[in-house]
Amino acid sequence: MICCFKELPKAQWPQKLHDPSRTNVWINPRFLVQEFQEEGGVIRLSINTRELGLAGRWRDGISWEALQEIKNAVGYGDRDAVEIYPAERDVVNVANIRHLWILPEPLPFAWRRDS
Repeated sequence: MICCFKELPKAQWPQKLHDPSRTNVWINPRFLVQEFQEEGGVIRLSINTRELGLAGRWRDGISWEALQEIKNAVGYGDRDAVEIYPAERDVVNVANIRHLWILPEPLPFAWRRDS
């Protein structure tokens, strides 16, 4: 189970990335979550572990279950999200960061639990 997240004040946000679209940052003992406002009402959550692994990169291995719990814990439990696997020519993989795009409307093709 994912522990509660603490919202960080702006003065404590990571300084390596200055992006005006960043609107919120949360931490807990295991994860750092950054929120970015994208076009069309889409919100991007960038999620990484707070542990360093080999070569000074953040430790990899965030499970689907952890991503789902993190999405819920930072306030988006009622929204659909997607993780994108781009065309090979568009791959950018410079750090062990996972991105969830929180959509403004429910996905028309998602499986839904029977009511």
